[in-house]
Amino acid sequence: MRTNLMVTVTAALAGLVTTGFAAAQDKPAPREITVVLANPSAINITPVWTAIGEGYFADEGLEVTIQAVNGSAAVLQAVAAGQAEIGQPGAGPTINARAGGLDVQFFYNLNPQSAFGVLVAADSGIASPNDLRGKVIGVGTADGAETAFARTIMTDAGLKEGADYEFLVVGDGGLAVAGFSRGDIDAYAAATSDGAILNQRGLAMLNITPDKFRTFFGNGFVALAPFIAANPQVIEGFGRAVARGSIFAMDKANIETVLRHTTSGNPQEGEDPDFARALTEAIIARQTPPEGKLLGENDPAAWKAWHDSLLASGDLAKPLPDLEAAYTNDFVEAWFKAR
Repeated sequence: MRTNLMVTVTAALAGLVTTGFAAAQDKPAPREITVVLANPSAINITPVWTAIGEGYFADEGLEVTIQAVNGSAAVLQAVAAGQAEIGQPGAGPTINARAGGLDVQFFYNLNPQSAFGVLVAADSGIASPNDLRGKVIGVGTADGAETAFARTIMTDAGLKEGADYEFLVVGDGGLAVAGFSRGDIDAYAAATSDGAILNQRGLAMLNITPDKFRTFFGNGFVALAPFIAANPQVIEGFGRAVARGSIFAMDKANIETVLRHTTSGNPQEGEDPDFARALTEAIIARQTPPEGKLLGENDPAAWKAWHDSLLASGDLAKPLPDLEAAYTNDFVEAWFKAR
């Protein structure tokens, strides 16, 4: 009887192993996707690193590799060259890329609240963009989204680049500290993370961005339109994983887990836990959609505002004949349906 029992158990275990092996063989290999960013910050893309850490991309059959380049223009060049399937540029550079003939579409608006601001030293006496006449504005890159954003603000104030003010490329974040300290720049066109870094380095900053520009949305995810059309399951799965990452990160009870995930993406950002926490909370706030909008959703009115501001500033030579083709909301509802 004992021998028969042993044989039965052994046979059952062998059956389980065989079944499990067959199931593993039947499961398709994950689709490898490269995502290229405009800067190396992991906290700026908190939902993505959260989705990686929590296994949400794996749930969608995706294996995501993150790479960083310098600025939105470089992001779009990488996507155009086929070096990445997905990129994260700003709206201004995306519109300009389409004007140049690149068939790229914004499919996930990661930062529906403004990601940029024009900052000055709190004790500078500068209170508005009008006070920057004859001044120098530092920027991270000459063709970055923050530069287009600042140029739009200055144009609205009636000031012309080269005649009334100048841009100076000083680099991102901490590099701007030296620019202020040496007197090279009087203001800085900054992303949320840059402003937090400046404050952490002991430079008290004042945001002089006019209220009407604070709703201009920031960087989001794009892909070439032909890739989107040929791979809708990839776009749907990617967006759903990012949305799940956002929802997880927005729960304050998960902040320690979220910080571990972003630190795995950029260990240097996690060296100062208090700063990392404060910056993460600021990023989550700007990535929270306005009332009535869903995560990732593109607002046609906000796109028109960006388009019209680029025309007014001269960054865009003529209107796009198909602004609506620059973005899509075709996948938004699918991101919130059960898989």
